[in-house]
Amino acid sequence: EDGEEEDKDDKKKKKKKKKKDKAGAEDAKTAKKPAKTAILKMKEQLEAMRLEQKKREEEELEKIRREEEAERLSLEKIQLEKERKERKKQKEKEKKERLKREGKPVTKAEREKRAKQLIQLEAMKALGVTVPALSKEHHDEAEEKKKVKYGSRVRAKKKDSQLDSQSEAPPTLEAVTDVQVTDGSKEEKQSIPSESNLLGDLASDSENELSSNEEDTKVVDNWEEITSEGEEKASPAMVESEGVKMDSSPAKEQEGVESSPAQRQQPDTNTPLDTQQCKSTETDSESSSEESGEEEEEELSEQQRAYKKAAKRIQNRRQLHKEERSPELLRSPVICVLGHVDTGKTKILDKIRHSHVQDGEAGGITQQIGATFVPKDTIKEQTKMVKEFAKTETMVPGLLIIDTPGHEAFSNLRVRGTSMCDLAILVIDIMHGLEGQTIESLNILKKGNAPFVVALNKIDRLYDWFRNPHSCVKETLKKQKPNTLDEFQERVKSVIGQLSEQSVNAALYWEKVEFGKDYVPIIPVSAITGDGMGDLIAQVVDFGQKFLVDKLMLSQELEAVVLEVKVIPGLGHTIDVILRDGFLYEGDTLVLTAADGPFTTTARCLLMPQPLKELRVKNAYVNHKTVVASQGVKICAKDLEKVLAGTPVFVPKKLDEIPVLMDEASRIMKGALSAIHLSDRGVYVQSSTLGSLEALLTFLKQSKIPYSAVNLGPLHKKDVMKASVMLEHDSQWAVILAFDVKVEREAQEYADTVGVKIFTADIIYHLFDKFMKHRQDLIEQKRKQFESIAVFPCKLRIMPNCIFNTRDPIVVGVMVEAGVVKPGTPLTIPSKEFLDVGVVSSIESNHKQVENARKGLEVCIKIEAVSGDAPRLYGRHFDHTDLLVSKISRESIDAVKNYFRDDMQKSDWQLMVELKKTFQII
Repeated sequence: EDGEEEDKDDKKKKKKKKKKDKAGAEDAKTAKKPAKTAILKMKEQLEAMRLEQKKREEEELEKIRREEEAERLSLEKIQLEKERKERKKQKEKEKKERLKREGKPVTKAEREKRAKQLIQLEAMKALGVTVPALSKEHHDEAEEKKKVKYGSRVRAKKKDSQLDSQSEAPPTLEAVTDVQVTDGSKEEKQSIPSESNLLGDLASDSENELSSNEEDTKVVDNWEEITSEGEEKASPAMVESEGVKMDSSPAKEQEGVESSPAQRQQPDTNTPLDTQQCKSTETDSESSSEESGEEEEEELSEQQRAYKKAAKRIQNRRQLHKEERSPELLRSPVICVLGHVDTGKTKILDKIRHSHVQDGEAGGITQQIGATFVPKDTIKEQTKMVKEFAKTETMVPGLLIIDTPGHEAFSNLRVRGTSMCDLAILVIDIMHGLEGQTIESLNILKKGNAPFVVALNKIDRLYDWFRNPHSCVKETLKKQKPNTLDEFQERVKSVIGQLSEQSVNAALYWEKVEFGKDYVPIIPVSAITGDGMGDLIAQVVDFGQKFLVDKLMLSQELEAVVLEVKVIPGLGHTIDVILRDGFLYEGDTLVLTAADGPFTTTARCLLMPQPLKELRVKNAYVNHKTVVASQGVKICAKDLEKVLAGTPVFVPKKLDEIPVLMDEASRIMKGALSAIHLSDRGVYVQSSTLGSLEALLTFLKQSKIPYSAVNLGPLHKKDVMKASVMLEHDSQWAVILAFDVKVEREAQEYADTVGVKIFTADIIYHLFDKFMKHRQDLIEQKRKQFESIAVFPCKLRIMPNCIFNTRDPIVVGVMVEAGVVKPGTPLTIPSKEFLDVGVVSSIESNHKQVENARKGLEVCIKIEAVSGDAPRLYGRHFDHTDLLVSKISRESIDAVKNYFRDDMQKSDWQLMVELKKTFQII
């Protein structure tokens, strides 16, 4: 029974277990179903993402392919254009050679000369002057005809009397007829030859003069047989001269008017067949040359037409865009901040931006040009305390503010900043007034005729100043103590007086004067406390909306300038561009200017910082497809390392506009290239941006320090290898000046190995100081090295009453007659066949050791014999009547010239020349 119960229990347990397993399986099945659907959904999503990714990649590849195709087509077009120009040049060359062979005038100058000569000849005929034969050919024909046809000679007297009677009395009809026949023969014989003979004919006038005189005295029976080709081709000026010649006779004038059109329009029926054939062949050759010339002109004109068409299209488009502008749609004004170093320019911008850019700069000094966009909302927020401005509507979408360095070395960046600005803020320190770079900035603004306002900064430094940034500065001044107010007014008057000296009328902005034309507004501000900052922004915006509406109207025509060329890790060479007007799109073809000429590239991406962020400070950039003026934008593209900062950016709309814009860029490039001139020997300069590089080069030029090579970006080993070339020529130039760049460890190790000095600094004038100290140390080393070789010129006269020791060492008193005597100077006596006396070992004056003695001084010198030479004896070898001079040589002269030039005076150089002749040194 127990066994049966156990079996029943087992069966029950098994049944329960089966039920549990079945329930678990069903639960698992129900659980697997949603898992499978989730997996399917994920697979679908992944497939969709993959397809989308693939589509994006295909679009990118297609875009790149289109860009490459466009670039290839443009290169092909340029190549075809180049080949066509070469073919045209070759054709022109062949044409010139053909014309030279035919004896025809080639250049315009020759054709003009020919026309002038023809006019002169006709004028001489009109005056009755006997003109020599024009063509040797005609002269030979006349000689030949003379032998065949002419058998008698007319007496000269008859012709002379005829000419006399013609000149004395008014001509009768018969006389005119006779003269026409006789003169006609001369005219026909002297008719203008073909173009191929004119230049040679005029050279042979003297040879043909006698023969032509003989022809003039002959009777011509059939003068019509002589060709009248010259008259057929006569110019209008020649016809006029003929008319002048015939003014004295109405019959002549009538004949000239009647005959010349017939000769020009129809062939002469009396001319023999051979002459007509010659004419026909001549005209055929002329027509063929004209046809070939026309073909070349057609090719040339086709290219010129295309170029002119593109240029006209650009001009019309610019004019159209200018006319389409509206005062209701304004762009952001470009504001440039200028002033002396440490007047608080960047601090003012930091207050507007609520940033700390100035604190992060090396030495607190701005050394690069930067740009910041201030949006409309920020303007409204920061000007709410200015009640009058808060009531007016803000038309501009924002402000684009350019911050320039104030250090004297960065004059190029100040000029570049003002060249692109609409309005400038001149920052003046109220405690110091106008300073060096303030005046320079003022002159730059006046030269560019740029409008500006004055920000009188650091008013918080006035004694007992009470700060109140939440009200306008006019109200804040009313709350100040009387002594603070008096000091403020006194310092303001001083600044206004200094501005008046610079031909600038200025007044506080709340005074009732006419600003914009006659007066410049002064806004007192404090970049530390924030007093007056709202007033400054309000005045800048108000000034732009009142006086600069015409300049600020937004146009569709692009106007952009390259601000800086920079190397950004991960992006490579980029350019910071100020988009002053118009629109810029990603993928646009850009025409940029480089040192070796303009070139084209494609804008791969347009990066912009966040609003109120500095363009030059490294931060997160936002990629944009389209940028609207005015904005600071960073462009990534190919070949940007060679772009010249300060040059404009052009965007062609069609391919045929590229040559026109490249020519425009070439004209601008000529002015930009004047700054950089490399020399064969000099230092190597490396910088982070092109602007600071230009500043470095300007300083080196002013200091007369040559530079052999320049580069941008981090310093690599290849740069050190280039600089090490100077070790072979002159070791003092084996130096690299690296400003604000990273030096690679490999480059530093290689420089230490080969002996190249690398100087780095974040502040530009610290770099100058380091290099100047290095250069001075090198000069001191060289001076010590050549101190024993250098000999200074001197003439010494021994005083007979001051002989203290006559032999080894000789101690005597001398008077310096010329030059300078120093210890170590070898002395000799030229009058005793250049007897070597010894070397000056010490000099005393009033019982004190001195380093040198110049002309007019009386000193005591000790002369020691040169080792190896027999000592000299005073009184035996020489005495007080002999003149002692320093013994110079070519080596000593070179050492003085190279390393001791600063120790020499003009009179010393004159004595050096005199002694050079005495010692016969070449």
